[in-house]
Amino acid sequence: MAIPQDPAILLSYLNTQLRDFYPDLDELCKSLSLNREEIERKMAAIGYTYSPEQNRFR
Repeated sequence: MAIPQDPAILLSYLNTQLRDFYPDLDELCKSLSLNREEIERKMAAIGYTYSPEQNRFR
């Protein structure tokens, strides 16, 4: 599955997926065959980090 490449759209996509379908980032990455480090690096580039307590990027 292709994920959005635009960082702002990717942020929205990831947070929606985490909210609606996945208990944490590891499960999302495993299910969608994504590299967690790459996702976190892309989000950090626009000032967002993953919050396990809230299960979202903020």
